[in-house]
Amino acid sequence: MSLKKLLPVPLLICLLFQVSFAQVPYGSIKPAPSGEILSNIKKLNILGSVLYIAAHPDDENTLLLAYLAKDRLVRTGYLSLTRGDGGQNLIGPEQGENIGVIRTQELLAARRIDGPDQFFSRAYDFGFSKSTDEAVRTWGQDKVLADVVWTIRKYQPDVIMTRFPPDARAGHGHHSASGYLAEEAFKISNDPTKFPEQLAYVKPWQARRIMWNVFVPGAFLSSKKPEEAGNLIGIETGLFNPLLGRSYGEIASESRSQHKSQGFGVAPNRGARIDYLLLKGGDPVQKDPLEGVDITWKRVINSDAVQTQVSQLITGFKPDQPAASVPALVNLYGAIGKLDTTNIYVKAKRQEVEMLIRQCLGLWFETNPVDYAATPGETIKLSTNIVSRADAPIKLLTVRYSTGKDTTLNIDLKPNDVVLWPTMVTIPKNAKISQPYWLEKPIDKGLFQVDNQKLIGLPENPPALTASYTFEVSGQRFTFSRPVVYRSTDPVDGETYRPFIIQPDVTANLTERVFIFNDNAPKMTEVVLKAGRANVSGTVRMDVPTGWQIEPASQPFDLKTKGDEQRLSFRLTPLEKAQNGKLQAVMTTQNGTFTTGLRFIAYKHIPTQTLFPPAEAKLVKLDVKVTAKNIGYIAGAGDEVPAALQQMGCRVTFLSPTELTGNLSVYDAIVVGVRAYNTNSSLARYQPKLMDYVKNGGTMVVQYVTPNSSFLRNEAPLPQLGPYPFTVVNERVTEEDAPMTFVNPKHSLLNYPNKITEADFSGWIQERGIYFARDWDKAYETIFSSHDQNEAAKEGSLIYAKYGKGQFMYTGLVFFRELPAGVPGAYRLFANLISAGK
Repeated sequence: MSLKKLLPVPLLICLLFQVSFAQVPYGSIKPAPSGEILSNIKKLNILGSVLYIAAHPDDENTLLLAYLAKDRLVRTGYLSLTRGDGGQNLIGPEQGENIGVIRTQELLAARRIDGPDQFFSRAYDFGFSKSTDEAVRTWGQDKVLADVVWTIRKYQPDVIMTRFPPDARAGHGHHSASGYLAEEAFKISNDPTKFPEQLAYVKPWQARRIMWNVFVPGAFLSSKKPEEAGNLIGIETGLFNPLLGRSYGEIASESRSQHKSQGFGVAPNRGARIDYLLLKGGDPVQKDPLEGVDITWKRVINSDAVQTQVSQLITGFKPDQPAASVPALVNLYGAIGKLDTTNIYVKAKRQEVEMLIRQCLGLWFETNPVDYAATPGETIKLSTNIVSRADAPIKLLTVRYSTGKDTTLNIDLKPNDVVLWPTMVTIPKNAKISQPYWLEKPIDKGLFQVDNQKLIGLPENPPALTASYTFEVSGQRFTFSRPVVYRSTDPVDGETYRPFIIQPDVTANLTERVFIFNDNAPKMTEVVLKAGRANVSGTVRMDVPTGWQIEPASQPFDLKTKGDEQRLSFRLTPLEKAQNGKLQAVMTTQNGTFTTGLRFIAYKHIPTQTLFPPAEAKLVKLDVKVTAKNIGYIAGAGDEVPAALQQMGCRVTFLSPTELTGNLSVYDAIVVGVRAYNTNSSLARYQPKLMDYVKNGGTMVVQYVTPNSSFLRNEAPLPQLGPYPFTVVNERVTEEDAPMTFVNPKHSLLNYPNKITEADFSGWIQERGIYFARDWDKAYETIFSSHDQNEAAKEGSLIYAKYGKGQFMYTGLVFFRELPAGVPGAYRLFANLISAGK
């Protein structure tokens, strides 16, 4: 073991698109078995690329992507226009941009399995859309089109593939918009007059063709357009790769199963599978999407010798002695370096050779801090570990950190001898806080606001801190850069990693997201301060809108140890002219003013994500009456409705199987959370007792379920959701301002204890409702009729039935979105639902 001290030197990080060799599992370097190494050597002779474009995480055809990346060995990328922010969450409470953060990481996990690169546009997933026009209008067509053109110009694909057609057959406005924008970008990406500001970083580029990856061939043949007269091209993608020991169907299923927040775990397909493509523009094609594309070294001038060297590497590779290929790889690296280094493939292949040298040597290196976070100006301890597992001459020359610290080592690495190197580095005082770049500014309608052109398209932030390692192998220097990552050992999961981040001196979390006041009585609000560094002190004040009184005006805080927390209370009182608005915590220390909170998104299948949202909560002054006070709640998936019930003055008891076996008559109402029947495996067993609760005088409100049986995990069959039959279908009203017609204005749900008017549907977000009821028994009454533009009226958003002495309701209205968002009318209407029995 060698211990030496490192010296500082700056490390430049290129924020422009970088051609990646392969995305490895987050954290530690993935070891490469000999079969994978040989496959990667074969890839050196393939100089083609494909860009696949769709709308959301999970839209991509993981089987086709795996086939392209691991069988055809072409550079393959997936551009998802959105991060899936508008979807529902099966595994937790995150919504909006927070579920988008989860799905970003799930896509990156999928790409680390099936091989392609991952990109995003700035488009925000604002929820289900029924037309291309609505989608591009909400996003801003020119801006998202610019992002697609930007990705094409950076990636320089030979072939573009879309998952969806640019029309209603796509089934979702975002889907069809992705096909439309891809086809438009294909036409203009080579035009220097289009988005000329991009040409400071990239050049115009023309792909050879664009093709639609037809997802249901039978349905396509029955609905194809006149201009789609060409034959479908079929590609056998369900092949077995003996070098990898798996079929592409098996790889694809593992990849798709990373979409855990959507419940998309799938079984592997181990048999034959044909994928179909249809030419949408560009050069004609007969059998192969890469037809007519030169994917050899001939597309690079003066590269004949390189292709010969690669062929010799392939034939000379020894699976039991991969390090024997290193001298030839070093020679190849030098030969590629003599070519045109501005060529994207020359850059890519040099990086691939570097990674192959590392893989053949079994070279492992990483740098870990003692903590996952530091503040600007803070000095932290790092531990660098390096080991070579091959009996080959290799020397460690230097290790450099992006803080400006480096050293010259000149250590000869012996096989399996670990070099452990501790050092201290200081985070620059001007270092940026590690907020995801697309969340640094508020969302502007349907678009993330990103000013830095070079960041657009990146799946996540460049690392907060990097280390670069320079080795000498066979007389040639190679430098590898890696993020500094925090490593820990979990007693169950073993070695785990999370990103190293830069955090503020202090953060503040308010204990509620929304404060509801239905009178002028004061409420106590608490703020939890957390130290980002040791010995941080100052004052915190709470800023309030006009018409609110906060006492005291400010309070001091003093946090001695990094990570310490301090809880402070303020008295908040609405005055006569109190206006709805925001309550914001503002902290002042000797280093400046801070207004951010702290949020961790932690699930085992993704690295822990740290966000710094505004330290604020919504203040809502409204006239709401609730006569139901004792509520039983059956938790669903990603549900924050219980907190809203508590804000209305209700006492909420979560009903586990133990409580469900007890006396349910003590509850004024029982509310079933969103998708609870889809995710709670035992709930069907208690359905008879729940129906008896209603029959004996109880009030039951069931929030939406999904009709897709693949989500149902009930231990026992569920004959029906309510006391009388009805079905749930994928009908919805997606326009959040769609008119709500009262079917029976005198109905009690519209009048007691709150008078519901059209004004109560003002300010709703994202949509009116999803997964409506249909084919209901005549015992049910409907309450509302609503529809999106140019569609027929739908009455299934809320159905109501009396059963025995009690009342049952099913609703697809999106209370799970509106209540956490502080929409006043949603509180008033939900209060009426739970108070129906009173």
